[in-house]
Amino acid sequence: MNAKPTWTRYTTCGRTGRSRPTDHVELGPGDVAGLDRRLLGDVNGLRVLDLGTGVGHSAVALARAGARVVAIDPDQKQLSAAREAAESAEVHVELHQADYAELAFLHAEVFDVVLSVHALAGVEDLGRVFRQVHRVLKPDRPLVLTLPHPAVLAATREQFGGSRVRGSGASRTVEHTMTEVFTLLTRSNYRVDTMLEPDGGELHPASLIMRGRKVGN
Repeated sequence: MNAKPTWTRYTTCGRTGRSRPTDHVELGPGDVAGLDRRLLGDVNGLRVLDLGTGVGHSAVALARAGARVVAIDPDQKQLSAAREAAESAEVHVELHQADYAELAFLHAEVFDVVLSVHALAGVEDLGRVFRQVHRVLKPDRPLVLTLPHPAVLAATREQFGGSRVRGSGASRTVEHTMTEVFTLLTRSNYRVDTMLEPDGGELHPASLIMRGRKVGN
């Protein structure tokens, strides 16, 4: 049997019990020391939205760093695990069950940072999500986004066959190209100032990491 790609093991780790750290934000396979602080900055005292928190690793790490964290996930079981993780770490995380593009219950321009770690891999209409995030971000503040790298997804598709959209439910993934993600961010009024491709020890880069700052109101 062929092993799953690193990004798949990473995005399903909450369901398989594989451990991830909560003393810092791990941005995906291939993460390097200090990358979270480089991209997110000092979050102490900031209001941060963790979009697609899963079982709460990033949300707990952010809260431990002093952030005021709101965490969203569409999966109630994942949120229950995130709640347990926050209680175990003795930190406060405000949790909500919601779709990634349904953020109308949040006030406009209230977040200093929005983070999404591999959670949007199953979202076909990324532009809609980016527009919703734009509304809740303060001006010139960052959205830090990580996705499975398109090279890995393309290689997996070629190896096993199938279409640009693979799987269903929690295992669903969409092959977003780098150009597509960049274009959708700029069209949604973000200024992309960082793009990284950590390799995660694989033949191809494992993750695509982008940071875009909100332009305008």
